[in-house]
Amino acid sequence: MTLVYILAVLVGINVFYYIFFSVFSFSKASETLALNNTEFPVSLIVCAKNEADHLQEHIPLWLQQDYSNFELILVNDASRDETLEVMEAFAEQDERVKIVNVKNIEAFWANKKYALTLGIKKAVHTRLVFTDADCKPGSDQWLRYMVSHFSEEKQLILGYGAYQKSSGFLNKLIRFETALTALQYFAYALRGIPYMGVGRNLAYTSHLFYDNKGFMSHVKIPSGDDDLFVNEAATASNISICNASEAFTYSTPKKTWQTWWLQKRRHITTASHYQLKHKALLSFFFLGNLLFWPVLAITFFTDLWFWGLALLALRLALQYAVYGKAFQKLKEPDLILWLPILEVFLVSFQLSIFISNTVSKPPRWK
Repeated sequence: MTLVYILAVLVGINVFYYIFFSVFSFSKASETLALNNTEFPVSLIVCAKNEADHLQEHIPLWLQQDYSNFELILVNDASRDETLEVMEAFAEQDERVKIVNVKNIEAFWANKKYALTLGIKKAVHTRLVFTDADCKPGSDQWLRYMVSHFSEEKQLILGYGAYQKSSGFLNKLIRFETALTALQYFAYALRGIPYMGVGRNLAYTSHLFYDNKGFMSHVKIPSGDDDLFVNEAATASNISICNASEAFTYSTPKKTWQTWWLQKRRHITTASHYQLKHKALLSFFFLGNLLFWPVLAITFFTDLWFWGLALLALRLALQYAVYGKAFQKLKEPDLILWLPILEVFLVSFQLSIFISNTVSKPPRWK
């Protein structure tokens, strides 16, 4: 029976997190425009490094936002392609486009945080919205939805940066990992324990940026311009979420396992710099998922298999209810049927990344 007790404890951990996440899954908050729909002046900031093709495609979409009072600040982070030339061409056509041309200097070599800081300093307005060069807005209402959540109290807005759907299991796994991460950071924010956001779709005020001394506390860490800043600056009272589908952004995901592996190796390094309470909560969630499946498999080879089956049924019922509702809100309904398989692959993948990062350092940003 000891094995069943262990499995029951693991299911108990899983159930705790499903209930914790349900605050997002079953909440209707943030799916529509916030009540404060004033068109505040806004600075939209995009940092680009060797992104000429993406900029050519996405700058028109940013400029076509149904929002009358904004500037578009394009930061060229020491690109080696035609990124600067593309920016300059659009700046000549539209006075809303402002350019910051960043050149590598020894103290901040290949540091995106340095480039972003210069972009923020260039901004005329105090409300800042961020996205990446490879991200396109889900609609011409994206900017309006994100900005509508700003108020005197709410200074940091979390959005959803989705990945485009295509064929293949890798695409499903990438979208599953992205949707699950969003479910977590939205739920944590709603529970008053905000811990991260994604730079593909993020907004905050310049006052918040300067009050927290920008990226200074983690400037030497290559990644984390988004999640480490949120982890440091967000509070239960100053944060809001925007999960309206009109306010999603969409990027093209990696096409091969190797390129996604390298990307996740870089991203996952920032988690070790989160606050202790956040690391503890995230670790228990990961361990609960990781250990459940092998313990369950062992149970099936004993005469206690019925208990294992019963606990599996309980876990799956709650998981499908909470994840299923959340994934519908995040416009990823095709992933719901695949939940158990995707979870097994993801926790195995994350474990291998953790082991790999322990052995060697991950690559830098471009």
